[in-house]
Order: sequence, then C-alpha cells, then structure tokens
Amino acid sequence: MGSDEVGAIGLGLMTFDQTGPQPRAQLAETVRAALDAGVTLFDTADAYGPGELLGADCQGENEKLIASLLDELGVRDQVRLATKGGCVRTEGGGWSRDSSPEHLHEAVNASLRRLGVDQLWLWQHHRPDETRDYEETIGVLREIAESGKVRAVGLSNVNPQQIRAAHAVLGDHLVSVQNQFSPAFRSSQPEIDVCDELELAFLPWSPLGGLGSAKDLADKHPAFAQVAAERGVSPQQVALAWELAQAPGVIPIPGAKRPSSIIDSAAAADLDLTPDQLALLNRE
Repeated sequence: MGSDEVGAIGLGLMTFDQTGPQPRAQLAETVRAALDAGVTLFDTADAYGPGELLGADCQGENEKLIASLLDELGVRDQVRLATKGGCVRTEGGGWSRDSSPEHLHEAVNASLRRLGVDQLWLWQHHRPDETRDYEETIGVLREIAESGKVRAVGLSNVNPQQIRAAHAVLGDHLVSVQNQFSPAFRSSQPEIDVCDELELAFLPWSPLGGLGSAKDLADKHPAFAQVAAERGVSPQQVALAWELAQAPGVIPIPGAKRPSSIIDSAAAADLDLTPDQLALLNRE
C-alpha cells in the first residue's frame, strides 16, 4: 500500500471488543498468530468499542486496547496499523457522523495520543457525512494529509465518484478504499474497478458477510461450500481467495478474536482458485 508492502490478508480489529471484553491472553495470542501467518495490516477505528456497554464512552477504546497489546507483545515494528475517524458513538451504542473540519483534525490528534505514535501509518475517513459537502471534506483530508501527522490517507464507504473526486485532490496521499464486499454483498465491484484503475488498495470489510462459521457460510453460499470441499479447505478460505482474485490490490480484512480464525483466513493467500472455480463463484 503506497510504498509499503503488507500481507495479502489483513486483520479487522472491531471484533476484539465489540461485544465486550475478551480474554486478554486470547487476544494477545491472536495478534501473535496473525503476525506468524504473515498478516501485517491491522485495521481499527476511533469509533470501535463496546458501545452497548459503554455508550458514547467507548470512543477510542479499541485503539487503546490494540495499542496496549502491541506494546505488551513488543511487536509494534511488525504491524502496519490503520485507523479511521469521522464517526462517533452515541448513547445506547449508536453511531453518528461528524466530518466538520474541527472534528476531523481532533480525531487525528486523539488517535495519535491513544495509539502513542508521532504519525499514523494510515488514517481513513470513516464515512461521508451527509450534512457536509464532500468537496469540503476532501479539502480537510488534504490538510490532514499535508500535516505530517499521517503517512497516508484512505477512504471508506464511498462510491466511484467520491473516489475519483478525492484522488483528483489528494493524488499520491490517497492509497486505499475500504468498502463492504463479500459473497453476500457484491455491489462494491464498481469501487474495486476504480481502485484497480487508480492503483489504490481495496480493503473489503466484513469480507465473510458476518458469517463466522463454516456451516453458516456453506448454508448461505453453496457454491463456496462446493469449492471448499473440492479443495479440502474451509468455505471462509474460498471466500477470501475469491476476493483476492478480483484485482491485484484487494486486501480483505476479516475480523478475528481467536488464533484459529486468523490462521485459517491467512491461508487463503496461498489458495489459487481455478478459472472454472472462479466462474462458478462469480455466478452464484
């Protein structure tokens, strides 16, 4: 991504505390397992955290958790840590958006403090704010990109027109787009195509469609189960390998909070699907 190399599969960190505290030793083992499997891109956001438990107070909790785990394990230099700003948590665990210039600049500063770094490796605008003109938001992203506080900028939950508009202003500062994409959610294919054209990384979020178990994924997507049986791998691996095959710059970021989950996901990088298998999956 940009001038940095990362593993073919990333790790989405939202599940680390989305439903409340997880055993810390288990999370530490998950981080170690990810790195041992070649997973180097870790993705968080300032709005991630157990909102149903903490309400608005969960803002920044996921960032603080991962920062403490990386320090505890002494592996900061092995991780490429991406975060996001522009969404805020509300009472009751809800979500809202704030792309005001004041909030976005403060979001960067707050993430720097929580993560304990002088520069964010990748800072992503979490979601367009319908109360704000997107051209104005792009201007703020350029200010942030030129501030020296971030190495690179990404977009999230955007359409092709917004990607092109941001690229025209941000140029090489813009390195990635993170949208939902999975066997169940394929409508981001136009964004993948634009990213491929502009040589941007595309990071599918929820790349397994929220279906964590092999049975659930197989029941909902029988073609993926069929190919999994043919290849002797999990349906999750097939789903991630299928996404990797969409374009060279695709880097899925499945969530995981157990070592076995991220080890299985990382193995998708070595699964080369045949043209016939890809055609079958594309048709489903």
